[in-house]
Amino acid sequence: QVQLVESGGGLVQAGGSLRLSCAASGSIFVIDAMGWYRQFPGKQRELVARISSSGSTDYADSVKGRFTISRDNAKNTGSLQMNSLKPEDTALYYCHWYGTWGQGTQVTVSS
Repeated sequence: QVQLVESGGGLVQAGGSLRLSCAASGSIFVIDAMGWYRQFPGKQRELVARISSSGSTDYADSVKGRFTISRDNAKNTGSLQMNSLKPEDTALYYCHWYGTWGQGTQVTVSS
């Protein structure tokens, strides 16, 4: 079983930056794809960014050029660097890795 711990959310002004981190621990035997999702109130979770086991990345159109996903396989950590944040990025962000969801971290962007 794998556990995920997220950190790095918070309150930031529009145009600012935040870096979300996701640390995996437990029974990890293979390198797996990792994704960051976000959920707006009353909405389903949506994919923000994904990094495959080989390192290729995909981004939602709304965050392309502003967000960067990365991972450190040796440390079993992943991150989402978010730049040029907008109020519409305000949401609860989740890491999904090894078939497990993180606890979620709130990102709030003020205008």
